[in-house]
Amino acid sequence: MAALVALAAIASACSTDSKPEPIVRTVIVTPEIPAEAKIRCPAPVTLPDRDLTDQETGSLWGRDRTALRVCETRRSAAVGAAHVQ
Repeated sequence: MAALVALAAIASACSTDSKPEPIVRTVIVTPEIPAEAKIRCPAPVTLPDRDLTDQETGSLWGRDRTALRVCETRRSAAVGAAHVQ
């Protein structure tokens, strides 16, 4: 029985079936970044050189937050589009 196993192992090692090695190619694909992703987000609101009223504080803070959200939405959509390609 051991001779049979040894014979099978030797016979399989001497196989004449010569399959060509597969060709493996590596291609680096660089996605094109959409123009929307390259647009800089607006700078924060410039504050006056004085104390702000509560209304001014809320208004300016709200303007900054809105601009940030719009910019991030635009940027993430553009980057997402580049990765889908």
